[in-house]
Amino acid sequence: MLKKLQQAGSYLGQAARMMVGMPDYGTYVRHMEQTHPGQPYMRYEEFFKERLNARYGGGAGRPVRCC
Repeated sequence: MLKKLQQAGSYLGQAARMMVGMPDYGTYVRHMEQTHPGQPYMRYEEFFKERLNARYGGGAGRPVRCC
């Protein structure tokens, strides 16, 4: 029962992140391990920053967007 509640909470958290456009770090890590074994992957902080930059712009000559 507790395992099912934890799994439901995990799904709800993932759905909430997807609704606001923030991909799930755990999904990214699993993808890297399955698709690119042995290749290093971003730490959570790097992943978060890269996703924010991809969504809202900024850096590398790109203008910052608010929407």
